[in-house]
Amino acid sequence: MQKIKEIMSNEVECCTLLDNVYEVAVKMKEWNVGAIPIVDGERLVGMITDRDLVIRGIAEKKPGSTKVGEVMSEELITATAEMSTKDAAELMANHQIRRLPVVEGDKLVGIVSLGDFAVRKLTDGQAGKALSEISEPNDMQIEH
Repeated sequence: MQKIKEIMSNEVECCTLLDNVYEVAVKMKEWNVGAIPIVDGERLVGMITDRDLVIRGIAEKKPGSTKVGEVMSEELITATAEMSTKDAAELMANHQIRRLPVVEGDKLVGIVSLGDFAVRKLTDGQAGKALSEISEPNDMQIEH
């Protein structure tokens, strides 16, 4: 069975707790990504997504100088490099996430996205299953 280390991206652009949300948004644009891991040294401490920037930043009228810690997600779902792609796809589907940081202990070593599964054309339909379950509405609706 294929392992996450075989399909993950090893080069991950990160930000630190010293960065602000404007710097994160610029990095997302430059790297054409929708999520940036937040590290303290090599330790993964959070993730910030384009959705986080909109919901917790812009919609709450926070300025671009707002520190990433105010907008990032701290409750992280992670994978290990040795995890099977099947288990990772199930983890992503169960938690409705499209990007999964890969760690050794709490050190960030890579990231795997739903696209990584699709590009590798995994034979058992892991990406399709994960995408369909990630895209399903859940009970966590945004209040107006």
